[in-house]
Amino acid sequence: MLKQILLITDGCSNVGMSPVIAAAHAMEEGITVNVIGVVDHGELGQLGSQEIIEIARAGGGLSRIVSSRQLSQTVQMMTRKTVVGTIEKAVGKELRNILGDDQITQLPPAQRAEVVHVIDEMSENSAMRVALLVDTSASMKPKLAAVRDALQDLLLSLRARAGQSEVAVFHFPGSLSGEVEVEMDSPWTQDLANIHKMFYKINMRGTTPTGPALLNVVEYVAEKPSLDSSKDGILGDYVV
Repeated sequence: MLKQILLITDGCSNVGMSPVIAAAHAMEEGITVNVIGVVDHGELGQLGSQEIIEIARAGGGLSRIVSSRQLSQTVQMMTRKTVVGTIEKAVGKELRNILGDDQITQLPPAQRAEVVHVIDEMSENSAMRVALLVDTSASMKPKLAAVRDALQDLLLSLRARAGQSEVAVFHFPGSLSGEVEVEMDSPWTQDLANIHKMFYKINMRGTTPTGPALLNVVEYVAEKPSLDSSKDGILGDYVV
């Protein structure tokens, strides 16, 4: 199963561990981290953009800096592009094991075409899980309507795939008390029927614990035993 995290943020984390370290941990777990930055102009936007690039690089994924109106199209594009990229790496690794490094580039055109066809088929039919992690700090408030629209469009896009696709949604920071760094809005699902209600009652604050939030989601996607739904924490009580 292909696993990836899609982080939507304006950058500039200011609480807890580095999100770059959390993204590197995700890569070790076989989880790709992609980052879409919805940033403003000015010095703060430049700092946020640099962090966004570094998180994606550490997580083996892609990064894009976009405006709110470009968000929906970018979410779909990045999700599909990284699926293809992940499969290309896996197929390339198998070919190197079978043929050796020097032989891959020497495949006849017909055989190279077969490899491309296999990649296309796997991209469309492989099971996939996408965990969406949304920054809901105070600076993101004007952008949340665009985020909701983007999530709805992503679900429509994933439903069109032949392979099984599931999505989970999280936001950070968590509770107003500050004790929860990230909260779950939806566990793994193929149908976000209440997408329009997400983020509706969130108390938006200035803190941005991107690193701790990302690490929590990595553990959820990797199905770590510590994040048991029977215990307190991000799985204990989610919003729908």
